[in-house]
Amino acid sequence: MAINTHWWDINATSIRVKDPLHQAMWRADFITWSIQKTEAFAGLHNQDKRIIIIFDEASSIDDMIWEVTEGALVDENTEIIWIAFGNPTRNSGAFYQAITGANRWVPRQIDARTVEGTNKTLLDAQIKEWGEDSDRARVRIRGEFPRGGSTQFISGDVVAQARKRIVEGYQSMPVVLGVDVARFGDDRSIICKRQGRKAEFIGKFYGIDTQNLGGKVQEAIDEEKPDAVVIDGDGIGGAVYDYLKARGYDRKTVLVEFHGGGTPSDPHKYLNRRAEIWGEMKEWLEGGQIPDEAEIETDLTGPDYGYHPTKGCLALEKKDEMKARGVDSPDLGDSLAMTFAVKVAPPKEKAPPQEFYGSDGWMA
Repeated sequence: MAINTHWWDINATSIRVKDPLHQAMWRADFITWSIQKTEAFAGLHNQDKRIIIIFDEASSIDDMIWEVTEGALVDENTEIIWIAFGNPTRNSGAFYQAITGANRWVPRQIDARTVEGTNKTLLDAQIKEWGEDSDRARVRIRGEFPRGGSTQFISGDVVAQARKRIVEGYQSMPVVLGVDVARFGDDRSIICKRQGRKAEFIGKFYGIDTQNLGGKVQEAIDEEKPDAVVIDGDGIGGAVYDYLKARGYDRKTVLVEFHGGGTPSDPHKYLNRRAEIWGEMKEWLEGGQIPDEAEIETDLTGPDYGYHPTKGCLALEKKDEMKARGVDSPDLGDSLAMTFAVKVAPPKEKAPPQEFYGSDGWMA
């Protein structure tokens, strides 16, 4: 829409002036970043002129990119304008240091409630629901970094207490099986049984194919008579679901094919279904009972969490991200979490038998 559009060559990754005398300096470059291609940022100079660098959603930009970008700031007699903004989703990293540290940066913090055009009624309702000083309110509304010092989603204390807890009254509650299907050779396929406040792992299998795993789940259904079975349908897991459905097990129980990347019931709170069911499991662990085994505690406390840079909702660490930092896939945790992917109503209480004779009977 500019009246001088004809001055510029405009393409997907840059805008440059057509004047050959100024093409090297009068330009804007749009560069996608990757920690595998940090060299894309190297060599950006504009000596004796001006450089403007803009980082959007800066909290999610890897520290390595920040470090490489510093290399563009060494030209003398050059005006440097570096703008970094975004939701403060992590209380670590270069963005956190830029905002909180005593250095060259001039930080600004913006509370969404003070901005024209925001839905104040919704923001007030969210504050009431989450708490004024909760991490969600701090990140999404107040524009402040989360208070917690750790990004661990489930604390070791909560899991340790669940390992020692003995619950009662669960025998009349619905039975739900969760099946996590291994994708890699060093992962396990797990069958978890949860009944009310008690959970146990009734099957752990290394190196099993989907056909044989389907047979194991079939045996578990025949023995446990569950009210619902939830199967990890991502990747190769769909084959286990198809195996059971082909044998009519969708008519014997509620058979659910679960997809972790699906839309959550509360998209304002969770990024996807996997984060949502882990959130429900986390709440359940406050009063639930799990086997007293160390590997379960390691599994449940493994994933980290953060907040999506644009949506502001809670995002659980992905399995491949965990593996990249040397943490095993949470197979036990995923199988237990999947038991929360379906809502099964508790059995109705039977009415007491009617008396036909006696002082209270209708034939008295």
